[in-house]
Amino acid sequence: MAAAGGWAWAAGGVPAETAEQAVGYPALFLLVAVGALVPVVPTGALVSSAAVVAFHRASPPLGVLLVVGVAALAAFAGDLTLYWLGGRGVRSPGGSRGLERLRARTAPERLEQARAGLERHGVQVLVVSRLVPAGRIPVMAACLLAQWPLRRFARGDAPACAAWAAAYGLIGILGGSLFAEPWQGVVAAVVLALLAGAAPGLWRRLRGVGAG
Repeated sequence: MAAAGGWAWAAGGVPAETAEQAVGYPALFLLVAVGALVPVVPTGALVSSAAVVAFHRASPPLGVLLVVGVAALAAFAGDLTLYWLGGRGVRSPGGSRGLERLRARTAPERLEQARAGLERHGVQVLVVSRLVPAGRIPVMAACLLAQWPLRRFARGDAPACAAWAAAYGLIGILGGSLFAEPWQGVVAAVVLALLAGAAPGLWRRLRGVGAG
């Protein structure tokens, strides 16, 4: 949560405009883009934390909108880079190492569900995939296997990234509105974001236990 600390630092004593331009927004963009490539950065919690701090600024609507916009652009850039890497050599006899890495991160049943969804609903599945925890990679792999060109993937991924950033921005607004201190709102937003990400997986496990 280094970025969340950076945003809290910006809200402490450093002028907001200077901190945002020099550290805040570029750091947010970089971490979200990296998080789209490598699943080690909790990007949803990061966006919510940044939205909390922006909410407590003098002009919260503009600040939150900037957070959402930067996060959406970063997620879009990261997704396109990952898709491009996955698509390199996908039509060649040797296949694509990037695609194989994506498939290794995807349970076979999830990949089959994503392929079936793409066949029935097309781009709509891609738009929804970013709002469903652990839904992005299976759908991206399914698009690669269906040999979607990058341009077609981008048309569906752009609104998906915008919706994703807006959803976690709203979580940040909720956390910020519940507490007077920014750091309290950051903690609340992080917890809410992590719960939102973990809830579907926990629900599936509970259903599996009940069925067994």
